[in-house]
Amino acid sequence: MTPIPLLDLRAQYQSHRTEILEAIERVLDGMTLFLGPEQAAFEREFAAYCGAAHGVGVSNGTDALNLALRACGVGPGDEVITVSNTFIATVEAITLVGARPVFVDVDPETYTMDCSQLERALTAHTRAIMPVHLFGHAADMDPIMAFAREHSLVVIEDASQAQGATYKGKPVGGIGDIGCFSLYYSKNLGAYGEAGVNVTNNADYATAMRTFRDHGSRVRYQHEIIGTNARLDEIQAAVLRVKLPYLDGWNERRRQHAATYTEALRGVVEATPSAQPWAGHVYYVYVVRVAERDRVRHELEALGVLTGVHYPIPCHLQPACAALGYARGSLPVTEAYAEQILSIPLYPELTPEQIDTVIGAIKQACAAGVTQR
Repeated sequence: MTPIPLLDLRAQYQSHRTEILEAIERVLDGMTLFLGPEQAAFEREFAAYCGAAHGVGVSNGTDALNLALRACGVGPGDEVITVSNTFIATVEAITLVGARPVFVDVDPETYTMDCSQLERALTAHTRAIMPVHLFGHAADMDPIMAFAREHSLVVIEDASQAQGATYKGKPVGGIGDIGCFSLYYSKNLGAYGEAGVNVTNNADYATAMRTFRDHGSRVRYQHEIIGTNARLDEIQAAVLRVKLPYLDGWNERRRQHAATYTEALRGVVEATPSAQPWAGHVYYVYVVRVAERDRVRHELEALGVLTGVHYPIPCHLQPACAALGYARGSLPVTEAYAEQILSIPLYPELTPEQIDTVIGAIKQACAAGVTQR
């Protein structure tokens, strides 16, 4: 039996192969390979999709976060409130600008920022809040925005896993001061390699990010500030333009598959994803919690179902973050969930037969654990 992968990129490519190759050929015929018409068009189209005035294409999601922080003036001596239940890039971006990440725990239902903990994390050095829209589910933005405005903080949305997700009907990314998206190849809207994009309604922030991404330059060979090389290349922009019109349809199929999983697995696993009424979940990954996670994962692989773990070690317990001084037990919800979370196959092209196979395998693996106990 052919294993069912966690993600099948070939299936999506085969469905849109002609359009994608035509777009790539269009770029190669023109030979403008960065800062060209494809990037400019994608920036406009994606910003409009997010309900924002400006889009800034960049080379990857980490640079997206880094440039957003720099544009907002966050730097040495500042603190940024964020979460540990995220990919390390969230923390890297904060530290790369010389600021200090300050962690709060996550809500036990959504796995996103617990807004009730913002007050205790606030200090005289707090400059920004960076909520993470995790696994495709939005963070609870209203209380975050209210707290930020009360204390004159900027809000930078890490929407790297949430292309097309909504909060109370509004697209994520366009709610805070800047929204940052990774367009890594595995994302709901993914390039063929690395890419990223930021959106904002603030023209000054947009100008700053465009300047930073191109070596601190707005006019060739005139460098106003020390920037970096974080440009989105034209081939990736062209591929993303082909894919963007399909994103809502792909996300809807993700929701349908997720609903099937949730109905079948409720009571089988410790917990299935919980989508709040105010959130338009797009299920970048479908994460369940299971007891004996490693055993279950091994048995699923033996049954032909490949899985992932997002993320096995929280950021605050990573060796790279040891200097921040967070001890085990400081973020109990994050730490408890890190031992149980398991991502199972979910992508638009999954067939009903594959979904049935995944469900059957999970039931078998979980039942084996009950029998052994």
